[in-house]
Amino acid sequence: MPDRPTGQEPELLTIAEAAELLRAPVATLRYWRHLGTGPRSFRLGRRVLYRADDLRSWIDVQHAQVANDSRSRR
Repeated sequence: MPDRPTGQEPELLTIAEAAELLRAPVATLRYWRHLGTGPRSFRLGRRVLYRADDLRSWIDVQHAQVANDSRSRR
């Protein structure tokens, strides 16, 4: 992503930018999109875009699930 001041990411991210944010390969995001299990995305023309808020919410949900799973194993 282009250099931006901290906390000033764009509202809409391309799949490459979303992959960078998630530290995952673009192919993984495409696979998750195919399965319907990844972060919410949408098409704008031919481009697949992700809202920054949706990515953060999805990360929070993933984190909560891991925390709940580790508690239930105790």
